[in-house]
Amino acid sequence: MQQKHSAPLSPIPNSASTLLGKRIKHPRIADVMSELETLIYPGSQDSTLLVCGPTGAGKTTLARYMVEAAVERAAVEMEENAGTIPAIFVEAPSSGENEFSWRLFYRQILAELGDDLDAPKSAYGIDPQSGRMVRPRGAGGNSLGALRTAVERALRERRVQFLVIDEAAHIIHQTRNSSRLEIHLDTLKSLVNKCGTQMVLVGSYDLYPLMSLSGQLARRHHVLHFERYRQDRPEDVRAFVACIQAFEKMLPALWGGELTRYAEALHENTLGCIGTLSSVLVRAARLAKADGRWSTEALRRALLTEAQRDRILTEILEGEEAINPGLTRIMPTQRRQASAGGRSAA
Repeated sequence: MQQKHSAPLSPIPNSASTLLGKRIKHPRIADVMSELETLIYPGSQDSTLLVCGPTGAGKTTLARYMVEAAVERAAVEMEENAGTIPAIFVEAPSSGENEFSWRLFYRQILAELGDDLDAPKSAYGIDPQSGRMVRPRGAGGNSLGALRTAVERALRERRVQFLVIDEAAHIIHQTRNSSRLEIHLDTLKSLVNKCGTQMVLVGSYDLYPLMSLSGQLARRHHVLHFERYRQDRPEDVRAFVACIQAFEKMLPALWGGELTRYAEALHENTLGCIGTLSSVLVRAARLAKADGRWSTEALRRALLTEAQRDRILTEILEGEEAINPGLTRIMPTQRRQASAGGRSAA
């Protein structure tokens, strides 16, 4: 971003909080949503759909739009049957434990489905000799098995079509070895088999290695690439500028028409990730409010540092290198023709 010493604009209102929670349904979200909606249907062989992309690209926004759209489409059905919940959103828990916490995960699902988990649950019975109520030995209603049974029942009864699991990479990060990770994924797959609810795992490029755990898992998973807006693609540059303009329209009194002129610098600094762009602009707005006036310097201080940007870029390039060959591979006949063409040219 080139240094500019233009006079600061007039004092700004307390509008930084306006950007918090604001979402932009930009083209990348619309494209991935369309593909997901095509692949989510009863009886699908894709038990799990993986949405992978760089940090800050807007994957959580996508996930929430997916659930909201499903609820909107099912409005009539939900009015006729108040118990219907077509889709739910949960975040894979990062509990600090050595292993992924299925107990906490199941509780989150049940909470989203409206189950009351405040009171401890126990299965009681009647002693045939005394006639008194007794608590049977063994697992209570809060055991892991009981929670799993409750989740299965709730997903079926609520007719949940799909379950979005955000930050799904937590499952990988909290798993000690690949064999245990395969068990976790088999557990998710069994939920699909029992309930007919498809799983949409959303996360960073860390999710992509799940494809290599086993052939069975690979067959039942499908990967969607949630890409950033690249600077070497004119259509991506135009889409990114349109997002900046959308943010500008949210707070015209704050930006004063000055934001779009820095589109190229913002694109480079945020690496074309709209979530990161949003974070930068929220910081800029807060800094401007603290200063009492909007200025270029407020925006400059809000940008990612070079160290931050370089680290994110490294992860993006490694992720794109891993995922793109699988998404751009050619058919075997095309490969043979290309090979033959190469030999002929030689």
